[in-house]
This record gives sequence, C-alpha cells and structure tokens, in this order.
Amino acid sequence: MKYFTIPPPADLARYVRFFWVLEHDLPGDEPYFHRTMADGCAEMVFHFKGRFDEILKTGLQEASFHAGIHGQSRSFRRFVIGQDFGIFGVYLYPYAVPALFGVPAAELSNQMPDLATFFGPAGTDLEERVMLAPDHTARAGIISEFLRKCIRKREISEPAVFSVIGSVIRSNGLARIPDLAAQSFLSTRQFERKFLAFSGFSPKLFSRIIRFQAALSQYGNTGKSLTEIAYECGYYDQSHFIHDFKAFSGDHPKTFFSGNAEGSEYRDA
Repeated sequence: MKYFTIPPPADLARYVRFFWVLEHDLPGDEPYFHRTMADGCAEMVFHFKGRFDEILKTGLQEASFHAGIHGQSRSFRRFVIGQDFGIFGVYLYPYAVPALFGVPAAELSNQMPDLATFFGPAGTDLEERVMLAPDHTARAGIISEFLRKCIRKREISEPAVFSVIGSVIRSNGLARIPDLAAQSFLSTRQFERKFLAFSGFSPKLFSRIIRFQAALSQYGNTGKSLTEIAYECGYYDQSHFIHDFKAFSGDHPKTFFSGNAEGSEYRDA
C-alpha cells in the first residue's frame, strides 16, 4: 500500500492543505475495507482506479462516486472494494467550500455529492481530465488550475472568520472560542452564524472534531499511553476521550492505536 501527500502551490495554500494519494494492489480476492472519520475539513476525491461501495448503516452496499466532494463530517463512513484501487484527494480548509464554490459549508456537512451534481458540466469535465491524466503531478496541476478559476470567479473576503477557523485548527481545537469571537469584533450570535456558514459546524462541535483529529495524529506514537494522549489533546479525562473517539470514528481508541482498526493500514504505509 502506498500513501503520500503533495504540498499545494503557494497561491492555493490558503485554501488547500495538501493533495494526497492512496494506491493499493489487493492480494488475491481479499477485499479492502476503508473507513473515513469525522473531520472538520472537506475533500475533493477522485478514484482514478477502481470504485468503492459504501457500506450503509443497514448493512447494505451501494456504489460510491468515481469523483466527488466529501464534505466535513461529524461521523464515520465505511467503504469496501474488491479490486486494485487508486485515489487522488484534495484536502481543503473548511472555508474553501463557500469561498471558492459559492456554497455555505453547512450545506455540504455530512454530504458526499458527485462532481457532476455539485459543479454541473464543469465537474464532469474536471473528472474526465483528472481520470485521464498520465500521473499525479498532472492531476495536481489540472485541479490547481480549476481552483484558480474558482478564485477568480467568486472569491469571498472574510478574513476575520477565516483567521478564527484557522486558529482553531492550528491550536488542535484548544483555542478558547469566546476569545476568538472577541477578536473577530462580532456579537456572539453574528460570530456563531458566520462560523457555521464558513466551517459547516458550530464552534463547539468544530473544536471537538479538530481535537479528535489531533488525537488521530498520535497514531504510531507507541511511547504514549491512551491517558497521556487524552490529556495532551485537551480531554478532561479518559472517559471523555473514549466517548468522543467512538462517536467520531466508530472504534474504541485502544483498538485504533493498537493498529488493528478497520481501514488504518494506510497509516502504516
């Protein structure tokens, strides 16, 4: 299995955190199960080889998109594939959705529209060009130019809210929301409304999800106990940590950090 990231061009770094690639050749007929977890950021996802089925809560399966947008989410999803696969992703800051695409982030929360539905004919064209690209460098270039066109067409200037959301991410969800609201020179109600529009979630829920993501980043750090990870990531106690972790990932943290959780193989790549 191969997983790696590619930094964005400097002019897009305000909106794109990084590009990523996940590729795998399945051994024999054994299927691969993948799990996405709660995340405060949205992604553009292109399956340039193979196609996953989503495993629904009912246990039934339905075909996922070939290319689409995975909105910021507050829960996990499960997917399965029975063939070799390759995925190219674009990991966005949450405010990139309204700033570049003209859609409030809240409308995309917990949603996974395909590109044709979300962008219309332009989405179909982008999907075809990315799928036919000869390599990952070309894919990154095609998507970068598409995003530049979005910037020229409808960029929204909301520096105060962008800065606040960025501060929550950089602080791993530990920034004090009242302090950030005061810095934005908005009333509490105005602040919460703008934060929801540009992040997709309330300030409190967004901070919880970012804190959870900070805990995920400790995967592979065998020198720390679960209690140490919990306290370092700002959880009041281990039970609070376990509650949030199970809600956002579907796994107990002990299972995840042991390396035995479903869909965690790419983290060892």
